Amino acid sequence: MPEDFKSRLKGKVLIVGIGNRMRSDDGVGSILAERIKDKVPFVVLDTGASPENYLEKIIKEKPDTVLFIDAVDFAASPGQFKILEADKINSLTGFSTHNSSIQLSINYLQSNLKADIMMLIIQPKAIILGEGLSSQVEESLKILEQMLHEAGQEKGCRIQ
Repeated sequence: MPEDFKSRLKGKVLIVGIGNRMRSDDGVGSILAERIKDKVPFVVLDTGASPENYLEKIIKEKPDTVLFIDAVDFAASPGQFKILEADKINSLTGFSTHNSSIQLSINYLQSNLKADIMMLIIQPKAIILGEGLSSQVEESLKILEQMLHEAGQEKGCRIQ
């Protein structure tokens, strides 16, 4: 995780959790959104597997920063995570069940917002039918939850 991750969460921050909880590690973005909602001073949306259905709601919020969170196979160790800039999402060669919809969604948001848009991607161990996260992804989820909580506290923000 880049050192400047927390400092990039500027102004009004909107976090978009993406994932299908019925497909094991694919649900990580959705689960993280649920865990941090009302515990961080950011607007948090759990969009499930259909972020494109929330575009107008995101635009209406007028965020300064948008952080998408999703499971993506980027050939790393299970649970590893990194930030991907919006302009790099086209170069994603790994597997995500949301690749095309997320790229279209980001393109649409870039046309309608003046926001810093980035994506936090998490390497799944498995994306198979079944509920529950692998132990590696669950451990990363706890780390990310703590990082986002600390980011809100460091900014001296109150919960919205």
